[in-house]
Amino acid sequence: MRTVNRWIVGLRNAPLVGKLVRKGLTVVTYTGRKSGRTFSTPVGYQRKGDVVEIRVMMPDAKTWWRNFNGEGGPLTLELDGAERTGHATSHRDDKGRVTVRVQL
Repeated sequence: MRTVNRWIVGLRNAPLVGKLVRKGLTVVTYTGRKSGRTFSTPVGYQRKGDVVEIRVMMPDAKTWWRNFNGEGGPLTLELDGAERTGHATSHRDDKGRVTVRVQL
């Protein structure tokens, strides 16, 4: 998975397609609740004003979004060429889909 993530992040910086890729793909950086370590991972997103919505694909195979259960926590995203900080909370619906909402 790390190799795929590195490749995807590389696409964001590619000269020809980077601008298009950045419109729907960002890198989130957060601190793990248990480990205290800092992690970064690429994610797809949609933005409406000061709210960013991240739909977690295959949530049962991933753990990063669990850091934002309950009260949530701080998260940094790369948007419009700059790092933006917000407060993220995760929600699982009755069909098992997970969405992380970030209030910038």
